[in-house]
Amino acid sequence: MSMYRQLPFFPPPTSPPSSFPGFPQGGGQPNQPGFPGQSPSQGGNQMPPGPPPSQIPVETQSASVMAVDPGSIRGCLFRYTYIWQNNRQSYWFYPTFVGRRSVSGYRWTGWGWVYFGVDLRRIRSFTCV
Repeated sequence: MSMYRQLPFFPPPTSPPSSFPGFPQGGGQPNQPGFPGQSPSQGGNQMPPGPPPSQIPVETQSASVMAVDPGSIRGCLFRYTYIWQNNRQSYWFYPTFVGRRSVSGYRWTGWGWVYFGVDLRRIRSFTCV
């Protein structure tokens, strides 16, 4: 008697899905971002050169805003940026693309960078170094 249970075989799909429902078609893998209107010439696939600084900056108190202006965070493109979100999360970020309502780039996990995007309305404050 075998100790393993035999599972039914399911054939692979004939073609991979072009995108997840509700998400734009495109990459999303590191080095292949899939955001509409972004091309490699915009530098969207540039990985951070190394880990972020070891010192976490001090958050400066400012007037409460509904959303971060895209123009204000655009100056942080391809620079180590520390983000404080409205939900009290904070992390190192390396932005590579700024849209009208969101920013995308690489987020530091503590042991490596992962491709990430966040709505500008979720950012309480930020500072780039």
